[in-house]
Amino acid sequence: MGVKGFVEGGIAAIVAGCSTHPLDLLKVRMQLQGETVAVPNVQQRHTLRPALTFHSTTAAFFPPNSIHVPPPPRPRVGLVSVGMKIVQAEGVAALYCGVSATVLRQTLYSTTGMGIYDVLKQKWTDKDSKNMPLARKIAAGLIGGGIGATVGNPADVAMVRMQADGRLPVAQRRNYNSVIDAITRMSKQEGITSLWRGSALTVNRAMIVTASQLATYDQVKEAILEKGVMADGLGTHVTASFTAGFVAAVASNPVDVIKTRVMNMKVEPGMAPPYNGALDCAMKTVKAEGLMALYKGFIPTISRQGPFTVVLFVTLEQVRKLLKEF
Repeated sequence: MGVKGFVEGGIAAIVAGCSTHPLDLLKVRMQLQGETVAVPNVQQRHTLRPALTFHSTTAAFFPPNSIHVPPPPRPRVGLVSVGMKIVQAEGVAALYCGVSATVLRQTLYSTTGMGIYDVLKQKWTDKDSKNMPLARKIAAGLIGGGIGATVGNPADVAMVRMQADGRLPVAQRRNYNSVIDAITRMSKQEGITSLWRGSALTVNRAMIVTASQLATYDQVKEAILEKGVMADGLGTHVTASFTAGFVAAVASNPVDVIKTRVMNMKVEPGMAPPYNGALDCAMKTVKAEGLMALYKGFIPTISRQGPFTVVLFVTLEQVRKLLKEF
């Protein structure tokens, strides 16, 4: 039964990941909004912010550097606007940028995490009631998510970078051809340890997501069936899975924002990295953009997490039926 759990979870996760990849890409782009981007030179600064340049007549009364004009706040754009801008600037295919990394990530991370959860579920389920206590469900999710994230972190880093590449100036883009190309180039140019950049955040997020997602799904499904609200069918699966997706999105979004920024940061040789770790990134983000910046991208997160979780568990239930005889 143990091997089947890995296979069933892996198939369901890959289907769900590919189905909701565009929403995941929008989430990453929105989480990077407001992040400070260094301006190479004065000329480019004037080009980007013409309102801050002084004409010659003004300069006669106000010598350079005599007054300080704070830069105007960058406008925040919503999910639909971000999607339209990506399509206009990069084409429809850009919405699936990094999908190869998503497939690899789900193959490594979700297959491992859901498989381990299934194994522990079989061992920890009460033989009399046929149910597993909520505390044990959460513990199984934490263990499965942590191990799965450790295994899948290289694909996660590659996915974030490939999804974020289009927002960079053309000269600064990494232009990875595939997830294999991304992992290979990162290993050669930045060292093998770069593949586990932000791994602590990935593990923390994965533990939160997996525990809240799987535990909530099983708990809500059991409650619906025990109270006779609905039969064990599509309605029950959709209700339980959407509830699980909402809980997972609320719990994981702050960690996800910091993870995205740490993984996407560009470290130039001889230069100090933009962030010295997760805590430094969190403090700089909150200081520069406010506490609610940790929930930046929440709309695309829930917009993606909801459908992802629904597709994940509905597909999982169908795969279980197909493989029931094996």
